[in-house]
Amino acid sequence: MTKKKPTRSKSRKKGSRKKSRKRVSSDLILLKILTTLTVLVLLVVAAGLFTHYILIKTRPSIKRLPPPGKMAPQPTAGIRPFEVFPKEDRPPVVPLPKPKPPAEALPKVAIIIDDLGYDRRIAQKFLDLDAGLTFAVLPQAPHTRLIAATILKKGGEVMLHLPMEPLEYPSVDPGPGALLSSMSADELTGELRKDLSDVPGIKGVNNHMGSKLTAESTRLYQVFSVLKQEGLYFIDSRSTAETVGRPSARLFQLPFAERDVFIDHVQDPDLIRLRVKELIQIARKNGEAIGIAHPSKTTLRILEEMLPMLKKKVQLVPASQVVHVIS
Repeated sequence: MTKKKPTRSKSRKKGSRKKSRKRVSSDLILLKILTTLTVLVLLVVAAGLFTHYILIKTRPSIKRLPPPGKMAPQPTAGIRPFEVFPKEDRPPVVPLPKPKPPAEALPKVAIIIDDLGYDRRIAQKFLDLDAGLTFAVLPQAPHTRLIAATILKKGGEVMLHLPMEPLEYPSVDPGPGALLSSMSADELTGELRKDLSDVPGIKGVNNHMGSKLTAESTRLYQVFSVLKQEGLYFIDSRSTAETVGRPSARLFQLPFAERDVFIDHVQDPDLIRLRVKELIQIARKNGEAIGIAHPSKTTLRILEEMLPMLKKKVQLVPASQVVHVIS
């Protein structure tokens, strides 16, 4: 018997089965590739998120300034309400070079009484101490000229207590005659000259507030160029650690010094006594020191009490004797 040949329909079925097997095999390979790629992408994303998390954890935190109204500390009793003291009231670790006195000489201490111009009676009482104090008078205050004239008549040294913009401005107002960062150069120097002329007989200037303006070199250059022309010195009250007073004074070769101690930024008798003693210690170490106080009854009483001791341990001198041109 002759064998029957397979029909075309059977051969077609075998061919379609082979094709379907090939398709399944290629689909499986494609699925494996896609799965592998998906896993790799997920691993990369996970690694990126992990790295980002680590960087955020290790990145130094950025301190944001609180709203202006919350930055200013409460004013000290008996002092003008717009006075602001820095949190850190000590000079930088590297002090301004100061010549040491001979062994037999007492160290020099200059005590500046700030914020004068509003109360004639308290100014007179500090003047009557006859302690060689320096008096920093605010411009454009009700009794500015009269107080300055009275001090000069008695042979005291007068400074301009120059209002400058603080970081807390405008919620904290430095008062009339203030120099502001928003001013043009002509406006700023014009206001400065007006302030200088308003306080007669001054030998120098120190800043009232100014935590913003004293940190701007361009502004201090404008101020110091005028002071250099007028032959005045500048004492940096250091209302901010960011002040550029020292390098600016070096550039202009302007007689300059920095405040060492705020004597009475806390109106507590025991703390004021401690601050005065600290001022003496700094003077003994460096040859001279500068303290800043304010026209309050508590400060007046403690200074009067400590004057005999002060005069035995230091020379109380005007501020002009403790400023120097920085070489």
